[in-house]
Amino acid sequence: MSSQHPEQKAEQAADQLPAQAPEERREQPVARMGMFGAKTTGDTSGYGGLVVRQSPKVSAPRPYGGPEGAAEAGPFDAVADELERTLPGFGDAIERVVVDRGEMTFFVRREHLKAVAQTMRDQPDLRFELCSGVSGVHYPQDAGAELHAVYHLLSITHNRRVRLEVTCPDADPHIPSIVGVYPTNDWHERETYDFFGIVFDGHPALTRIEMPDDWVGHPQRKDYPLGGIPVEYRGAEIPPPDERRSYV
Repeated sequence: MSSQHPEQKAEQAADQLPAQAPEERREQPVARMGMFGAKTTGDTSGYGGLVVRQSPKVSAPRPYGGPEGAAEAGPFDAVADELERTLPGFGDAIERVVVDRGEMTFFVRREHLKAVAQTMRDQPDLRFELCSGVSGVHYPQDAGAELHAVYHLLSITHNRRVRLEVTCPDADPHIPSIVGVYPTNDWHERETYDFFGIVFDGHPALTRIEMPDDWVGHPQRKDYPLGGIPVEYRGAEIPPPDERRSYV
């Protein structure tokens, strides 16, 4: 009899990404060192020796299962099957499917995003009526796909959740707007544009929503300089985190 807790079993069953042996991890390229960006020898965070490697892009195998696990075909397979059946050019539109920890993500090529979103909303066996927003992510080491837009979809009819994820290069940060399909994305796309610099083509009014109109740069990118901004308190200046977390 296994001593493993049932919740641990369910979590491991829901994780469809293949496990990697330590020797396989050591062969992957180093993405960054440390945790907080300290460049000197005196990293006081305790994470100075951390080595973060660039994991390969993988796809989950069938069966996808569902939120509870993947021992057999389940709700995630039903979503994938219906999308493949009803979406023309499914193979060109969907780069890969990832199921990890009971969550499903379709990686969509940006030129097919609107068609995929329309299909996900309108097909009776899919009926993802609500997009709860789009989140930006910045991966500086992901050459050619540094910027990611992640859309969170909910089917109220079938009580299912999935994600769509789209990438674009930093040199060409354009992704089609889906405000025409999901109007709730109006302000979310503006916020993602403001913080990450992703340009949503076709948006009705793509302007800054958080930062001043004349602000330079996009402050949630990982290469954006942190700290060093003067504050109105006795002329004090906040030093950058890499200086605050190191000593010489």
